[in-house]
Amino acid sequence: MTQRAQIDIEEPEPDGRIHIRSDIGGIQVTEPTPVEGSSQPAARGLTAAEVAERVRRGEVNDVPVRSSRSTADIVRGNVFTRFNAIILVLFLIILSVGPIQDGLFGFVIIANTAIGIIQELRAKKTLDSLAVIGEAKPAVRRDGVTTGIPTSEIVLGDLIELGPGDKCVVDGEVAEADGLEIDESLLTGEADPVLKRAGDKVLSGSFVVAGTGAFTATKVGREAYAVQLAEEASRFTLVQSELRSGISQILKYITWMLVPAAVGLVISQLVVQGHDWREAIRRMVGGIVPMVPEGLVLLTSVAFAIGVIRLGRKQCLVQELPAIEGLARVDVVCLDKTGTLTEGGMDVSELKLLDGSGVDEAYVARVLGALGAADPRPNASLQAVIEAFPPGAAPWRCTASLPFSSARKYSGASLAESEGGVESRWLLGAPDVLLPAGDPALSEVAARNAEGLRVLLLARVEEGRALEDPAVGQGARPTALVVLEQRLRSDAGDTLRYFAEQDVAAKVISGDNAVSVGAVAAKLGLPGSEAPVDARDLPADRERMAGELDQGAVFGRVTPQQKRDMVGALQAGGHTVAMTGDGVNDVLALKDADIGVSMGSGSEATRAVAQIVLLNNSFATLPSVVAEGRRVIGNITRVATLFLTKTVYSVLMALLVVCSQVPYPFLPRHLTLLSSLTIGVPAFFLALAPNKERAQPHFVRRVMRYAVPAGLIAGAATFLTYLLARHHYTGAEALAAETSAATLTLFLITMWVLAIVARPYTWWRFGLVLAMGLGFLIVLLTPWLQDFFALRLVGTVMPWTAVGIAVAASGLLEVAWRWVGRKFPVEGRSHSS
Repeated sequence: MTQRAQIDIEEPEPDGRIHIRSDIGGIQVTEPTPVEGSSQPAARGLTAAEVAERVRRGEVNDVPVRSSRSTADIVRGNVFTRFNAIILVLFLIILSVGPIQDGLFGFVIIANTAIGIIQELRAKKTLDSLAVIGEAKPAVRRDGVTTGIPTSEIVLGDLIELGPGDKCVVDGEVAEADGLEIDESLLTGEADPVLKRAGDKVLSGSFVVAGTGAFTATKVGREAYAVQLAEEASRFTLVQSELRSGISQILKYITWMLVPAAVGLVISQLVVQGHDWREAIRRMVGGIVPMVPEGLVLLTSVAFAIGVIRLGRKQCLVQELPAIEGLARVDVVCLDKTGTLTEGGMDVSELKLLDGSGVDEAYVARVLGALGAADPRPNASLQAVIEAFPPGAAPWRCTASLPFSSARKYSGASLAESEGGVESRWLLGAPDVLLPAGDPALSEVAARNAEGLRVLLLARVEEGRALEDPAVGQGARPTALVVLEQRLRSDAGDTLRYFAEQDVAAKVISGDNAVSVGAVAAKLGLPGSEAPVDARDLPADRERMAGELDQGAVFGRVTPQQKRDMVGALQAGGHTVAMTGDGVNDVLALKDADIGVSMGSGSEATRAVAQIVLLNNSFATLPSVVAEGRRVIGNITRVATLFLTKTVYSVLMALLVVCSQVPYPFLPRHLTLLSSLTIGVPAFFLALAPNKERAQPHFVRRVMRYAVPAGLIAGAATFLTYLLARHHYTGAEALAAETSAATLTLFLITMWVLAIVARPYTWWRFGLVLAMGLGFLIVLLTPWLQDFFALRLVGTVMPWTAVGIAVAASGLLEVAWRWVGRKFPVEGRSHSS
């Protein structure tokens, strides 16, 4: 008899027996032993009193797992910004020297900041409520009873049960192991799963790929958090966001332009307006304020926040905000078949006995029932077998088991058919893995795979071969085929068609038989499904693999490590890759993909590494995420063009004023009015509007190629009007009249920029542009508003000259806009498309 080690005694069963478990080379042996008067079974976990004592001592896993920024971070991020500081200083200066209407820009900033905080807090509320729904609750054994509790309630010494797909949430030491294999690659980089035995260490952040067991928490709270730093950093490290990085780059350039222009403007205005220092300061502030694109960062944050709220209503948890943008940019979506294209459950449709098996159907049914009973955490395939072949009244006894592994593609067990009776070893798994090429049974398997059915082989292991032997399948006698029917998701076909229409390539990557996966994909209308590829035939070289992946659409018999390699090969080929999945075999690929999408019903490990979790388990939610990303990207590009046009013409006019040694044309109130009507109000509506334009790369280039010429034309034309007005008007009120004429020209030109950016027109966009024009007209025609904004057009010659210059500049703007679009094309469509 084989020597045994590491004996564990489990809780007595109702019949008075207990199970003695012992670990032999990674195979768990279980023998029922009658015990009389047993009252102290092992591994009952902590008692309620022990838990209370540990809570009192503070030995609790109190590290928060946040899905969003804290309230303090949100307020701090919106209030304490570089540009807010600049605006605040200018606002305080104006309050000390001028009328309140010249300080309107300060109140606009306060309103903008408040809006940003409110919207981000709404998004935080949505994220936090969804995070509670999707939060994993580890199975903790206390007083001999297993219950799911929040991660934050785990205490030192808790006994935490593990099964396939479970994440190790704290550090610990293995107490029970039943073929327990743990993947530590996210922490150590080691690709192969580690077989754990009692007494082995468990690291937080690792996850179970096969087998079951339990471990005792040895480090909780901040101590365990130190080990999780690599993983937790990824939670707060934003997905690569071209929008955010682009805006940061733009703001850096603006800061460098702003400083010399502002210094020159300050000096020139004090020299020019030496006799009236208050007027000099007001006009100096009027020149600096419009250089600051204060609302651009705000609207970007608000656009992301609104996207989170909208998706939250569809039960979509966005764990990293820029993931909304990221999914809109992907050009390849890798899909795991099970749980994504098909529902999680399956049904046994046929049990086919193979020739030469030497057993009848009733015997096979008992074997399958015993195999199902041997696995405490069955996967979807085994669950279907259990439902079709439940264990009988006197089930056979499992004496050893080999848990299912995605890498192995099979599971197994040693079964004692009666007390002291015959013992047999069985395997249940992939036929094309367990059978040699050319085996007659494979032809029957292929026929069923072609119909989109999943087929499992039940095979009897030859005497003398151990279950853990990697070659255990060699010589196994095929006994029966278990045919499983998969339930297609009703919405999967429409979603695949949506991606095809958007030029996003869908790649189905599955561990199942390639022919079976291809048949399922064909039923859903996926292009390329007629030529499925067996991943075992793929080249290991990344470049050659990328070529094969570009040509194929359906890949079967993919191992977890291959999924990761395939994502890497696609990325190396220049693709932006999204990966969807729900099983533990998808974790590594989800982690490496540009955007990882997990189903809410997926394993704890997949939900932990994914940026987006579909809590409603609906693949059909993905187009909504893409649509939100497109809305954010397209709309922020539009409004960024407006804001940066203002910055360019402000800097240009400041330089022209410094060189010409003339008073700055505007007071702060004039530019507050213009900014509100041509940028602030319309930008808010444009940033939140529906937008189905395809996501385009090169954000900074696309914005600057329009904003720079538009700003140069607007600044030059406005300054020309101002110089002509200075020659036309004389007297004490001349400066006010010159300012009014320049304001009219600048308003008309920036209105035309708004009209271009708002294209293509819809009724509400046309109405928005019209409303802004009417708003300015009301100011010009209302006496008290004329006084408030110091706007009064004098005479007819200069106002009509201002209009004529604006019309000419708008025509030039239209020509330049079209020329730039042709001269410097980028992928996708332009604003005016």
